[in-house]
Amino acid sequence: MPLSLDGPIRGILLKIGSVLLFLGMQTFIKLAGDEIPAGQVTFFRSAFAFVPIMLYLALRSQLVEAWKTRNPLGHLKRGTLGLIAMALGFFGLMMLPLPEAISLGYATPLVAVAFAAIFLKETVRIYRWSAVVVGIIGVMIVSWPQLTLFRTGGMQSEQAIGALSMLMASVIAGMAMIQVRRLVEEEKTTTIVLYFSVTASILSLLTLPFGWMTLDWQQKLLLVAAGFLGGIAQIFLTECYRHADVSTVAPFEYTSILFGGIVGYSLFGEVPSLNTLIGTVIVAGSGLFIIYRERQLGLERARVRQAA
Repeated sequence: MPLSLDGPIRGILLKIGSVLLFLGMQTFIKLAGDEIPAGQVTFFRSAFAFVPIMLYLALRSQLVEAWKTRNPLGHLKRGTLGLIAMALGFFGLMMLPLPEAISLGYATPLVAVAFAAIFLKETVRIYRWSAVVVGIIGVMIVSWPQLTLFRTGGMQSEQAIGALSMLMASVIAGMAMIQVRRLVEEEKTTTIVLYFSVTASILSLLTLPFGWMTLDWQQKLLLVAAGFLGGIAQIFLTECYRHADVSTVAPFEYTSILFGGIVGYSLFGEVPSLNTLIGTVIVAGSGLFIIYRERQLGLERARVRQAA
């Protein structure tokens, strides 16, 4: 029987698509230069996301309809949480070496699973919990050889602040994911994405008096491209929660390890270590297991409906 692309499977594919697009966005931001203030980067990422969003709305003839909302405060909450998470993530990235920042950032999907079970009352069985745990183990296998956080003299003050920022970013990002899940119950995907871009653009623009730098044409082009990709990725990410539970799609955030390794090798000549290869297989295996489990549950539900 062919694999159905409806329901959870579609949500998983949309999640993986968003991971790829966000990776492209991060790559462009990295190429633009680490010296650019986080608030300025956040503004470009949010403001220029309008272009693909508006094109998407035009293709669906929803340019006017998308602005209509029944929950403006919910959108404000989602936008504020998302912006704070991004700002803390950028701040932590500046304070920490990249391996530590990546490892701490992968706490977000685990937080999302826990929040989904607590606040949304989603049923999270042992299979998905196990897949998340296995995915975390894979992440640690990939990252542990490069970790310096607890070596060479222990944590310095800046590293401690950076680690705390990344952990706070993960928690707040998990809260933002739960808020998106609530919004999709009554709001259109395009409306959620549109109001997030509006909120994040306005709030990030408030950082202008704190010292934005003058950009050359190449930096501007890279940041504009990052905004484009971010807008498309946001549509994919928001839409995936319409087709699957947060706890189902959250583990697929780990697929960015595999894709990130490919990008690192292609652009920067980084050859994956044995730990990276082993960890990637474990992470991919956990994701494939969830797809298999969702397919089995779908077949079981179909048999029940047929019997009824």
